Amino acid sequence: MQIALRPVHDSDLPVFYRQTNDPESLRMAAFTPKDPADRDAFDAHWKRIRASAAVVRAILADGDVVGSAAVYGEPGEREVTYWVDRAYWGRGIATAALGVLLAEVPERPLYARAADDNAGSRRVLEKCGFRVSARTTGYAHARDAEIDEVVMVLEA
Repeated sequence: MQIALRPVHDSDLPVFYRQTNDPESLRMAAFTPKDPADRDAFDAHWKRIRASAAVVRAILADGDVVGSAAVYGEPGEREVTYWVDRAYWGRGIATAALGVLLAEVPERPLYARAADDNAGSRRVLEKCGFRVSARTTGYAHARDAEIDEVVMVLEA
């Protein structure tokens, strides 16, 4: 399977909206918008990040849009984030896409956050060189509860 990143197109947004409203994906991601089904909030969010200094990319697998990946935030505190359609989990797509994104954005350190029990996401980050730097708790809208979270860092 060929994995590539490209800038986000307007036509990607309905795909992202569908992906981020999958109940199992929401539960796994945990830290999601309060109401992922609020299309106006979704559109406003994407308008903001596409207009910002964030590096935002669509993830393509054999030419199909299967998710998104981004680096955002202030210098020295920038974070990575990614979302892959659940139908494509377990195929190495997130790891490959994050590797491509990290090559495109060479600044370090970069940070990432994940629900502590999201073993898949933690493994993707570890394979790309991130290491746990802190543990905390946070309110996870998708689970309607405070949950454990890991903060990971990728050093120079």
